[in-house]
Amino acid sequence: MSEKFTRWDAADYLDTEEDMVSYFEACLTEDPGDGSVIRAALGDIARAKGMSQLARDTGLARESLYRALSPEGNPEFSTIMKVMKALGIKLHAQHV
Repeated sequence: MSEKFTRWDAADYLDTEEDMVSYFEACLTEDPGDGSVIRAALGDIARAKGMSQLARDTGLARESLYRALSPEGNPEFSTIMKVMKALGIKLHAQHV
């Protein structure tokens, strides 16, 4: 008897807009300052919503989005803003 494991994917658990926003807020808090966690969160949310639709909404190629939001990606800030706008996510500033 052997056990089979599947890779855990956050996108599989982002069912509602509220889930996506809560997840993104948590990732904003936990990001180490290099944007890696934020980029990963946007990639997870994009896959949960549908990367093809996101490509149409942003005007960017699907392959470019996958590459930009990958762990090795280094997207322009304008790309991040286009993705966030298309996903319906806004950043908010708050003095801490």
